[in-house]
Amino acid sequence: MGIKGFIKTSLVDWDGNITSVLFLPNCNFRCPMCHNYGLILSPDKYPDVDYKEIEKYLFENSDFIDGVVITGGEPTLFKDLDGLCRRLKEIGMKIKMDTNGYNPDKLSHLIDRELIDYIAMDVKAPLEEEIYSRLAGVKVDIKRIEKSIDTIKNSGLDYEFRTTVVPTFLTGRDVIEISKFLSPARRFVIQQFNPENAMSEKLRKVKPYERDFLKELSLECKRYIKEVVVRA
Repeated sequence: MGIKGFIKTSLVDWDGNITSVLFLPNCNFRCPMCHNYGLILSPDKYPDVDYKEIEKYLFENSDFIDGVVITGGEPTLFKDLDGLCRRLKEIGMKIKMDTNGYNPDKLSHLIDRELIDYIAMDVKAPLEEEIYSRLAGVKVDIKRIEKSIDTIKNSGLDYEFRTTVVPTFLTGRDVIEISKFLSPARRFVIQQFNPENAMSEKLRKVKPYERDFLKELSLECKRYIKEVVVRA
């Protein structure tokens, strides 16, 4: 099974960079707020994208494409992730990888081999098994999440931790608790929940928290993490 999606140009997936985005199939979580759940539940319904066409586009447009974002799904489950990263590096691409942090050993492997340049890890909830498992849609071993957080913070790479603030699951106090746990950290991103096309039909009817509320939360979180960003 190969690459399932390709966005040629994005201005919003890596702050300060013009990127292309690759979507990989499968995930070990079943997050109710996920909007890419087709790649997780029915990846075979999506035709593979020819890597040669991706490589051709990136090579021909390397004068303005700064890098590639690898997302999914969960990229660390992709069988030939190493090979994909190496091929992208060979044509001069920087690589940002999105991850849920549930495969810390693979994360360490990629970092040690200098196959990625930037890591964006989703921190679903405060680091307590019950609430984290609710947001992940599966029973979660919190130690694996904690190991990934420590690995990223000590990697020497640029990174961000990000939390999607889902009403009915997370309160403002929960988000502040997450920032406390992550501290000290380089960057914390508070993301507004988007109900459109959420995997959970119930969540599609839930109104997101207002941007002003998230901005207020960011000010509280800045007591623990210097750079806090709201994406809404």
